[in-house]
Amino acid sequence: MLKLIQLEIRKNKLAGMLKGVAIANLAIFAFMLLLTYVDSEGSGSGEFKTYAEMFSGLYVLVKATFVVFASVVLSKLVIDEYKNNTITLLFMYPISRKKLLGAKIIIVFLFTLISIFVTDVLISALLIGLNSFTHAIPGQLDLAVIPGEMIRIGADAAYAAGIGLIPLYIGMRKKSVPATIVTAVLLVSVSASDFGNFQPGNLVGFSIFLSLLGVAIAYLSIRNIEQKDIA
Repeated sequence: MLKLIQLEIRKNKLAGMLKGVAIANLAIFAFMLLLTYVDSEGSGSGEFKTYAEMFSGLYVLVKATFVVFASVVLSKLVIDEYKNNTITLLFMYPISRKKLLGAKIIIVFLFTLISIFVTDVLISALLIGLNSFTHAIPGQLDLAVIPGEMIRIGADAAYAAGIGLIPLYIGMRKKSVPATIVTAVLLVSVSASDFGNFQPGNLVGFSIFLSLLGVAIAYLSIRNIEQKDIA
């Protein structure tokens, strides 16, 4: 399986997507700086009054960005293959169809998980370091909260990696790249929406449900692939 994953990464030139990840990181960092330092309500400070608020805002933004990014990778690795019917040629290789499709899905899952984890840690560190000089967010960061935040980042990354697989269902049915990406955007819109003081994306149970739904969709997509007509 590891060999298949390596071959898929090379074949689809996924290493080139690291540039897209870097651009996304810069955009997220710039937006977080805007929220942290620009006064939008005349209160004399930015949107965040505590480190907890800053972390929460960052995690939501990063999750939303990379769930959509995952749909782009999913489209490149899977949906395009079905749309252009090149999957037929791929399935002619003397390798299990389940392993081939499973390798593609694992790549998407790991890409999303690692991207979110690294981005959260990197941008959090940059914002904390910058705030130690500017004091835009009052107070000192209690170092005792860092282990808990690392656990939260890891959990969020895992949830989002599962959620990023949900667009596979629509994409496989429609054989459409736009439909795959639009599905991801709709998921992000619902998760990040703020209904008064209620935000679905902050509910652990809601995130776990969507994550398990994504994993189930991935499993069902490959379960009967050996017998399924791909035309």
